[in-house]
Amino acid sequence: MRQLFSIRILLALLVVLCAQNLVAQQVQITLGPDEIGENQTWTVTVTVQNDRLKSYDNFPDIPGLQKRGTSSQSSTNIVNGQVSSSQSIIMTYLPQKQGTITVPSFTMTINGTKINVPGKKVKIGAPVQRQQATDPFSRFFNRDPKEDFFGRGETEFVDIKDDAFFALTTNKDNVYVGEGFTATLAFYVSDGNRAPLQFYELGKQLGEILKKVKPATCWEENFNIENIEGEGIQINGKDYTQYKLYQAVFYPLNAERIVFPSVGLEMIKYKVAKNPSFFGQNRQEDFKTFYSKEKVVRVKELPPHPMRDGVAVGDYRLDEKTTTNNIETGQSFSYQFNVYGEGNISSIEKPKLGKPDAFEFYEPNVRQDITRDKGRVAGTKSFSYFMIPREPGQYNLGDYFQWIFFNPKTAKYDTLSSSIKLAVTGESLKDEAISSNDLGSFYDKIGTVDNSLNKMGKPNWLAVFVYGFVAFSLALSAYLFFKK
Repeated sequence: MRQLFSIRILLALLVVLCAQNLVAQQVQITLGPDEIGENQTWTVTVTVQNDRLKSYDNFPDIPGLQKRGTSSQSSTNIVNGQVSSSQSIIMTYLPQKQGTITVPSFTMTINGTKINVPGKKVKIGAPVQRQQATDPFSRFFNRDPKEDFFGRGETEFVDIKDDAFFALTTNKDNVYVGEGFTATLAFYVSDGNRAPLQFYELGKQLGEILKKVKPATCWEENFNIENIEGEGIQINGKDYTQYKLYQAVFYPLNAERIVFPSVGLEMIKYKVAKNPSFFGQNRQEDFKTFYSKEKVVRVKELPPHPMRDGVAVGDYRLDEKTTTNNIETGQSFSYQFNVYGEGNISSIEKPKLGKPDAFEFYEPNVRQDITRDKGRVAGTKSFSYFMIPREPGQYNLGDYFQWIFFNPKTAKYDTLSSSIKLAVTGESLKDEAISSNDLGSFYDKIGTVDNSLNKMGKPNWLAVFVYGFVAFSLALSAYLFFKK
């Protein structure tokens, strides 16, 4: 009997579950009333029947109404063994002034389903006087005892003070023209922060912020942050989590000072229920804008130098390679002049060559490799030369390859010179260099050909006849024209 009773209970539960699943999911978006007072709120409500509200788009921005935050509701009913449920998310709007506003048509994706909502007009009238209960005991006696456990109908939310800030920082306050400095735009949250915070439409906001932040007088090397992940840091002995939103190294192109203006980042900041309940809504969505402080970086001119306007700025070294140190005239070899270090690798120009009296040089192949990591930009720029010696002898390639730069760490100009020595054997090929410019057998005949003037061949009578006929036709046309 006990086993039969247990089986009946299981079957009953299965029937209830099946009945619940058979009820189709329904999604509905409800707009607020057509007319409200200036001191009243207007709402957009998303309701899902018989399913959880798993995902939904951002609520629309409505001109004339300001978003004030979201709240949620849920209910479950069992009638004759059939279970139905609903869950709602409500966005509350506050009128900005009296008048008639137009709510435009919009589309929201709810649980993967697109819902089209037609627009409407809403009249914002004068403030409405709110009625208050005259019986001081009515609030106590009209309260459902279950509200003490499941949550009261009207929950009071409080704003908790946040311990967070938004800032643009640089690793240097004073730089030379061409010297790189790292700028970081980040949001910082203290480890002791108790206010719930969340990013809001970050991609859209960041695009507008960067239009204001990026200086026009700098070359930019962007670190291209794709995933925003928190990183623990200490500021003045206090622990924070840093969320980097943007980071780049800037290289000033002139001595004009660089000003990063104050910019704002809007965040979702939740208000917390003053008396949290077990099943009720315990937080309410609200917004707060955090502002960064203005940041100025001063730029200094480079010290006087004949090549001040054309040198690279950075901390660089030389790495050079050659296929051989001993070669015969007329034979080719390759030489690599590799500049590596920290700085604006893209702006590095090829080295200045000495007089190529003993060598034939070809334009170099250029390759650059740039690494952006840990707030700095470093890399290598390689110049691969193809050379042919024309004269035998002992040569120091440092006489031919020199590269001048300014080092901001030492505040001095420096020169990278080749230290490779080359031994060239064989015969001189200077004459071959001249003969290699031979223009060919056509020009060799110039000195032997008679340059006296000769008459041209017999006249072409057909051409004479054609020219005469054309002249006669023109004369006849002119005569008839003037005769009229």
